[in-house]
Parts: sequence; C-alpha cells; structure tokens
Amino acid sequence: MSVQAIDILRRAPGRARPILDHVSLDIEDGAFIALVGPSGAGKTSLLRVIAGLDSHEGGQVLIDGVRMDTRPARDRHVGFVFQNYALFRHMTVANNIAFGLKVMPRGKRPAKAAIAAKVRELLDLMHLPDLADAYPQRLSGGQRQRVALARALATGPGLLLLDEPFGALDPMIRKSIRTWLRDLHDQLGLTTILVTHDHQEAVDVADRLVVMRDGQIVQSGSAEHLDRTPASPFIMDFMGDLLRFGGVVRDGRFIPDEPDLMPVPVDAADGRAEALIRPHEVLPRPGLGRITLTPRHTRLGLTGVEAQLATRTIELLIPAGHEPEPQTQAALDITHARIFRGEERLGAPVIALETLRTHRSGGTVSS
Repeated sequence: MSVQAIDILRRAPGRARPILDHVSLDIEDGAFIALVGPSGAGKTSLLRVIAGLDSHEGGQVLIDGVRMDTRPARDRHVGFVFQNYALFRHMTVANNIAFGLKVMPRGKRPAKAAIAAKVRELLDLMHLPDLADAYPQRLSGGQRQRVALARALATGPGLLLLDEPFGALDPMIRKSIRTWLRDLHDQLGLTTILVTHDHQEAVDVADRLVVMRDGQIVQSGSAEHLDRTPASPFIMDFMGDLLRFGGVVRDGRFIPDEPDLMPVPVDAADGRAEALIRPHEVLPRPGLGRITLTPRHTRLGLTGVEAQLATRTIELLIPAGHEPEPQTQAALDITHARIFRGEERLGAPVIALETLRTHRSGGTVSS
C-alpha cells in the first residue's frame, strides 16, 4: 500500500508551535520507512494521524490514492503496534491475536474455524507455536512484542505502523528481533513505517530515513545519503559521532583555526564556517605537522587514536593495522568534512566511502 501525507497540520491546545507543521510525505508500496528524530519531533503524531487515531486540522492522508483522513481507523486497513504492546492481560495469546478478527462486523467476520487457523498460522510465523494458551504476563519482552505484531497482522493489513516497538527490550534482543522484523516485512510484502529515536535501529531495518524536528521533516533519504550529504549540522549530529572544527573560508579553501589541520577546498564566499567530520574519516599525515598521535584501544576493527591538538584532545578511529606508532607527529587531513555556515551547507566535496578506504590503505588524497 502506498501512503501520502499531504500538508498535514496538527495543533495542541495551549501550544504555540504545531505538533505537525504542514508535513508532506510520500511512501511507495512495499517500502520500509523509519521516522527518526528527537523526542517531541512529531514522529508518533504523524504515525497516529496516518492510522486515524489522532485528528488533524489541515491536510490529507491518502492510502493507495484514496483519501482516508475522513474515514475512521477501522476502515484504513492498517496494523498498529504500540510502544507498550497494549496486550489484553486477561486474554490468552491466542485470544489477543484473534481479537481484531472477532470484533469485525458480522458480515465480514471470518468463521470460528478460519479465525483459529489464522491464529495458528501467525503463531508459527512468529515462532510462538506452543504459547497459544499462555497469558501476556508469562511472556518475555520479545515474545510480547511478537504477539503484538501477530495481532496487528491478523486482519491482513497492507500497512504496518510501529511506534517505538523495541524500546522496552534488552539491547541484544532488540538487535535480533529487528532483523527478524525486516525479514517479515519482505516475506509478507508489507509497507512498514517505524517510529524510533535510535538512528542505528533505523539504519538496520529501513530503506529510507525520514528525519523530523519541531514538527517538520528536515531531510529524508537513505542512511548513506544523509551521512554523505546532510542538509544541516543537526542531521550530521543525529546520524552519529562527529568532530567540529571552526575556521574561515578564504580564496576557495576552508582554513581551520587549529594549527596542523589541513585546508579543505570549498566553493563558497569568504567568511567564518565550521567543518564537521566523523572520527573515522580523519586521515593522519605523518611528518606534515606536530599533532601527537597515541593509539589507545582497538575494538571492532578500529583503533582509537588520541590526537593532541593545540587546544584540546580528540579521538580518531583508524582501521586496525593502519594505526600510527605511539607519539607519531602528524597533520590531520579533513578532506572529507562537511562545511557549514550556520545551518547552510557549503560546497565542500565529500569523497565516496570506497575512495576513503583506498586513501587509508596508502593512496593519496585527491582534492
């Protein structure tokens, strides 16, 4: 199912800023989209407006090209999984899963045998075949989540909406179950929208990330696109650890304030600016400067290297086996930095990750 949210406006009493400030979003059939951003960005509100659980003051919601914002939630063919799973504690797992089928209008309600067969099918799909008669309080967090998913899928929706479904799970369980969820999405041919504040979680499962802030969509795209071409420092910061270096643009180059940081070509007018770069993208250039480099620890194939600048100490991440010797003196090449002036992205080139790996293994830096 495709989804279009067109110019959605949602307000809250006593709040000056809209919860959703003229938000528009197109989601193609079969896509897995993650709505990401900090708390209060409007992610859950947008999800609930699409589901028909919350009203809105302006705009339209279309599902498969049909306007749905004038229809109740039950007519939208949507499955919704809440953050707390919202299972009925007094019902068995089987009855929780069957609930949506049993409350359908009489003319659309399947026969009891068909409902029982559907429950068995979903229990097998969720790898819970022996828990039909269990009650929610007996289940682990991961099992409760899968029961909630089964209940959402029981009525055969083409659109699955997930509101922070991994929040209460142990980190190790979260990692395994989100991989399983992605496989389930592909197997069933669903369109899925996931709300999460965890960008790594979104990267692991989604085709496209939609970043929200203050009730607006600020940028969307693949994780690689957002990382390589962030529209603002906020996007750059949200997508992962970064280093910031103040400086000035002069004669087509960004010149860092810190000594022994190499200039970066940039197509921009002269003036103050800031370079943002990931710790693993900085390239030490031994013998070209006086920054002292000291390897500290190695983890997951990367060595943390302490770099003593003139005014502060920072940590770089260098592929294990390519780290400098202790007390090596070097300049730092920040060719891969994204250059900003305030919220405006300036024209600094960002080299592809494949090229970056070549440089690290001994190639030369192109500019």
